[in-house]
Amino acid sequence: MDMAAVSIWAVISFVIGLIVSTIIIYVVTKIFGGKEGIKAAFSTAVIGAIIYSVVYYLLGNGLLAGIVGGIAWLLSLRWIYKIGWLKAIVIGVIIWIITSIVGVLLPTAPGPL
Repeated sequence: MDMAAVSIWAVISFVIGLIVSTIIIYVVTKIFGGKEGIKAAFSTAVIGAIIYSVVYYLLGNGLLAGIVGGIAWLLSLRWIYKIGWLKAIVIGVIIWIITSIVGVLLPTAPGPL
């Protein structure tokens, strides 16, 4: 596969991941009484992607990067949805579980195209 196709696939994968994350965040926060709309869920998904990119760039892969990125994302979740730590942690864990399941079920790489 040439570099252009890889780049296009990376953008498509990112956009699909962002859409799926936005929907999951929106549904889970609604279940927990969130009044915010889809724009807040999208903002949360984008901020989460940015946070993880920066943290993994600075700290590399590993447990420390996951913990620091997770705490930073919880801070953004608290700020966007104006919720406490406990609610943010519960919502974050549920979002993480659902996105993990969806990540296994959805194809993550191009098939025999």
